[in-house]
Amino acid sequence: MRTSISKTLVVVLGPTATGKTATGIALSRRFGGAPILSSDSRQVYRELPIGTAMPTAAEQAAAPHYFVASRSIHEFYTSGRYETDALALLDELYRTHDLALLVGGSGLYIDAVCKGIDGVPATNHELRAQLLGRLETEGAAPLLDELHRLDPVYYEQMDRRNPKRILRALEVCLETGQPYSALRSGQAKPRPFRIVKIGLSIDRDELYERINRRVDLMVADGLEDEARALYPHRELNALQTVGYKEFFEFFDGTVTRDEAIELVKRNSRRYAKRQQTWFARDPEIRWFPYRDTDAMIGYIREQTGTTR
Repeated sequence: MRTSISKTLVVVLGPTATGKTATGIALSRRFGGAPILSSDSRQVYRELPIGTAMPTAAEQAAAPHYFVASRSIHEFYTSGRYETDALALLDELYRTHDLALLVGGSGLYIDAVCKGIDGVPATNHELRAQLLGRLETEGAAPLLDELHRLDPVYYEQMDRRNPKRILRALEVCLETGQPYSALRSGQAKPRPFRIVKIGLSIDRDELYERINRRVDLMVADGLEDEARALYPHRELNALQTVGYKEFFEFFDGTVTRDEAIELVKRNSRRYAKRQQTWFARDPEIRWFPYRDTDAMIGYIREQTGTTR
């Protein structure tokens, strides 16, 4: 990238349902129509507008948005590709803008842009399919035993309840013949622009109330029909997502419709908790009450030395 440190990337992050889209648009308006790059790993898929709370047409018209509805669920899109695509786009945008916004709650996508993805190989789809087959027939325990043998360091660090983490780590070990932990450098890559991170904070009870209300609005807007249209493709990675998996269970007949809706709410709350845990590791984030846009603007001006 040719960018200089005089350019700034403002990251707006926080758990789901904290108003990141509205905050990003408000900041864009206050900073000369700054472009917004979505860092939501599911809003990138055009088939998922309701279940991902994708910015509406009116919201996208209010500020320039990128990485929204730009891919299909049938494309395999990774955080590594997102890193490459986002940095290339920023290189172009910084020719005409001094400030850009990265808005969303997917921690891995945020880290991809701000720190870089470690040097692990791309997914081996044939090997991944084999491991998925083993997971379905044998369960997670044998895979965890094998991972413990191949990479005891990562085994002790990882969330052993997360099948995606198990499969990815084991896939890399088998593909490379090296421990997954040895390939993860943990070192941030230098970026030729200033990074300012803003977190949107909210009281837990209010957050859970907002999540529950949002799910009700999604259902009223047609989430069930959206999920039903996607049901034939339920095995795709893009659809392993809260809001769809629960309705797939309803279509399978394993839960009732009301139970599916309650599961969406419960799993959304759990997802918000995981997001908060992820972001809590990052000391660079400055947290603000989610409605206090003026304080955020003041902080951005302070960090960038601008009075605009």
